[in-house]
Amino acid sequence: MKKHSCDVLVVGSGAGGLASAVSAAHRRLDVLVVEKEPVFGGTTARSGGWMWVPCNGPAKRAGVEDSPEKARTYLQHETGAFFDPARVDAFLEAGPKAVEFFEEKTSLQFDLGPTFADYHPDAPGGMPGGRSIVARPFDGRELGKEIRRLRPPLAEITFLGMMIGSGKELLHFFRVTKSPISAFYVAKLFLKFLKDMAFHGRPMRLVNGNALVARLAKSCFDMNVPIWTRAGVRELLRDERGIVTGAIVDTAEGPVEVTARKGVVLAAGGFPQDAVRRKELFPHSPSGHEHVSPAPPGNTGDGLRLGSAVGAAIKDDLPNNAAWVPVSRPPRRDGTLGVFPHFVDRSKPGVIAVTRSGKRFVNEADSYHDFCQAMRKACEAESGEICAYFIADHKTLRKYGLGFVKPAPVPYRGLIRSGYLFEGKSLRELAEKIGADGAQLERTVATFNEHARKGEDPEFHKGSTSYNRSLGDPEHQPNPCVAPVENGPFYAVKLVIGDLGTFAGLKTDGNARVLDEAGRPIAGLYAAGNDALSIMGGNYPGGGITLGPAITFGYIAARHMAGAND
Repeated sequence: MKKHSCDVLVVGSGAGGLASAVSAAHRRLDVLVVEKEPVFGGTTARSGGWMWVPCNGPAKRAGVEDSPEKARTYLQHETGAFFDPARVDAFLEAGPKAVEFFEEKTSLQFDLGPTFADYHPDAPGGMPGGRSIVARPFDGRELGKEIRRLRPPLAEITFLGMMIGSGKELLHFFRVTKSPISAFYVAKLFLKFLKDMAFHGRPMRLVNGNALVARLAKSCFDMNVPIWTRAGVRELLRDERGIVTGAIVDTAEGPVEVTARKGVVLAAGGFPQDAVRRKELFPHSPSGHEHVSPAPPGNTGDGLRLGSAVGAAIKDDLPNNAAWVPVSRPPRRDGTLGVFPHFVDRSKPGVIAVTRSGKRFVNEADSYHDFCQAMRKACEAESGEICAYFIADHKTLRKYGLGFVKPAPVPYRGLIRSGYLFEGKSLRELAEKIGADGAQLERTVATFNEHARKGEDPEFHKGSTSYNRSLGDPEHQPNPCVAPVENGPFYAVKLVIGDLGTFAGLKTDGNARVLDEAGRPIAGLYAAGNDALSIMGGNYPGGGITLGPAITFGYIAARHMAGAND
C-alpha cells in the first residue's frame, strides 16, 4: 500500500475543512485535504455563504456596537437547556480572531450584512444586524486550472447558471424593469457572465458560498496544501495507545495509508444525504426518503461513522437535528427534480402560506427553520401530508417571482405545464388543483386581505421584526412584507421540508477535540463544520450559524494542533 505522511489530515473540503487546512498551514504544519467527491467545496459551495460571527472585524469597522456578553446572552436564550457554555465561550472568543486572521493572512475577505438581522432580533441579546458576514465576490480565474474542480453552485438558485449575490445585488435583479440604474447593473453582470461562458465554459464571477470556498481553496494552493479529490476515507488509524494517527484513504490509484503526526480533522459535511440516519432523526421523514436536501450526494455521514468507529460520542437528541428550510422541486431538463430553497420569497408582500386545510399557520417572514417547524406541527395536527403551499396573485408573481419562478419579464408558463406552478382563475379553482379546502382558502384570504390592505397582519404579525423586514420590499409601505392577495389568476407552489445542514453530530470540546462516551478527548481527532455537534442547540439564531462556527472551530482545531494560544 502506498504511504503518505503529513502533520494534519483534513477529511472534507467545505468551509470547516478548508478553514482548518489554511489555519494549520499558516502555522507551518504540513497539511493534506482529502475529498471523496470529484469536486471540492462540499455544501458550502452551494450555500449562501453567510457566516454568523459576533463582534467580527467588519462590524466593528462599521461602528456596530456588540459584545461577547450580549451574544452569549442571545445564545443562552436560543439554545435553552442545550446551552454549552464551554464551546459557546470558545466560539465567541475565537470567532473575531479567526475573521481577523483570514482577512490579514489569506485570500478570504469579507463583506458585512449591516441590516442582516438575527433571526430573533427582539430576544434577549438579539441584534438588528452586524453579526453576519459573507465572502467578497471572487474572480475564479485566480484559481487557474483548479477552477475546474470547484463544485458549482446549486443550479436552482442561479439565473441560467449565473450566480447572484445576496443583499443589494439581489435588489437590483428585483428592480431590473423599474430602475435604469438596476437595469444597467444587471446588464453589465449578465454580459460578463456570457463572456465567461464563451471563454471559460463556466461563470468566473463567484459569489456567496462559491466565493467562500474559492477564496479558502486559493489560500490552500498558495500555501502548497494539496486537495485530493476522489479520495474517500475508509477508516481511521490508531496506535497502541489509542491515539488517532491517520487514515486509509481510497484514491483512484488505490488505497493510501496517510500518517498524520498532529491530528485528523473530520469535516465531511454531516449526514443530510444519509437516509438511514434521517429516518431515525427527522420526524417528518418516517422512511428517510420524504426529506429533500440540497446538499451534495456525498454528504452521507462519513465523519460520524469514522468517529464512532474509534469510540466517539454522537449527540442526536436535539429538539431539531438539522437546520430546516422549505424547499420546492422544480423539474430539470433530464427529467429529474431539482431542489429550490425558499429564502427570500417568504417575506415578500402578497405571499402567504397555507396547508391543505386552506389555513395559514405561520408568520411567513420568520426564519426558514421556524417556518418548517410550524409547518410540521400544523400538518401533524391535521393528520395530512407534511407539506404546504405558497399562494400569490398575478401581480405579486410577476413582481417578485415565487420560488423557482422568476419575476417579469422572464417567462413562467412552462413551469405551469411542468406541474411546478399551479394556476387557478379563482382561489377555489386553485384550491382544487392543490387538493386544498376551497371554501376555507377563500375565507383565509378574505380575512388576510381585510387587514393586509392596511399593512397589518394581526394573526401572525408578518413584518413585525427587523429580520422580517430585511427581506421584504422596502418600497412597499406601510409594511414591506404585507399586501393583499386579491387579483387573479392565483398561483401556488408546493413546499416540503429540506435542510441547510445537520445539527446532530460528534461531541467536541472547546478546542474542537472529539470526545468519547465518557467525555474524554480522543487524542489526535478533531471535528469542524457539520460533523461536529452544533453549538446552537437545535435552534437557528441567525444567518450563517453553520458556517460561522465552521470556520471558527476549524481555526481553533489548527491552533490547538500547533500548540498555540493566540
